[in-house]
Amino acid sequence: MKAIKLLFISFIIVTTISCSRNDHFENPIDPISLEVLLNDYDLWYVDYHRTTGTGEVPFMAIAFTITFDNGRMYANNNLVGIGSTGDGIGIQTGTYRTSGVILEINHDLDGYVDFEVLQTSENTIELYSALNNVTYYLEGYQKDTFDYDKVFYDNIEYFLQEYVGWEKTYTSVIGAPNPFDYENYLAFTPENITTFYSSEDLLGTPIDDIYWDFVGGYEVFDVEGHDDLKILTLDYDSGDNEEFELVVLDDGTIELYEVDTNSTYEFTGRGFIEFLKHKSSKDSQVTVSNKERKRTKVQRKTKIRKKHLK
Repeated sequence: MKAIKLLFISFIIVTTISCSRNDHFENPIDPISLEVLLNDYDLWYVDYHRTTGTGEVPFMAIAFTITFDNGRMYANNNLVGIGSTGDGIGIQTGTYRTSGVILEINHDLDGYVDFEVLQTSENTIELYSALNNVTYYLEGYQKDTFDYDKVFYDNIEYFLQEYVGWEKTYTSVIGAPNPFDYENYLAFTPENITTFYSSEDLLGTPIDDIYWDFVGGYEVFDVEGHDDLKILTLDYDSGDNEEFELVVLDDGTIELYEVDTNSTYEFTGRGFIEFLKHKSSKDSQVTVSNKERKRTKVQRKTKIRKKHLK
């Protein structure tokens, strides 16, 4: 393994940073510039769950990955298409330049933001914004070794929000009749990660014309022993509740399996919402959004999988 590379800065700066905000700064080994370090990895995964501080930087609060490429900054702000959009690095969201340990970013929407950068391991850096009182933790990866699927399932609540709605496109013949058979649309709102809507409107209804009959809260659970399976619970305001095994079939289709009735449903996303895209899309199914969609520190609970009857 190659030696850990820490940013080369003067003794005075090292001493100041060590005393003021970091106790684990070590002597530089194989020192390199910040510019070289940032370009050393194809992707920097934003480990949002480790974020510290009281403030936020909007464009960091919606990004799953950041890429620095010779003065241009790219981001994967959507899970739909992650791994293929922009050959894996997403869309360009701004420009940047480096000066010593300072990273100066000019974001297309949020303008200029300065970060102090500290490398804590071979592929881990901290971005500290004094102005916003927040520190982000980024992990560097190469595209060919980055686990895009893991990012998908680790942030699945946001994937559900990347479509205006989900239309039921398959119902299994096997399964006991139940009220959910009549619900043809689901929506998970982007302004939070707890609210869902459902509708009994006829299949084929334009997604913008849907009348949402029901509303409630939803929660996603990890499943013990399974990395590619989740449990989705829908708790209706009326008092009813549903529980499903949730599997992502592709980035536009999910499968919901209701264990209690042995019923399987497939839902297809309608009205894809692309975040931070300035040019009009040629795809009429795409909704361009420059509104904030913030990630939060999800404290997901774990459930044991029920007996699967399929």
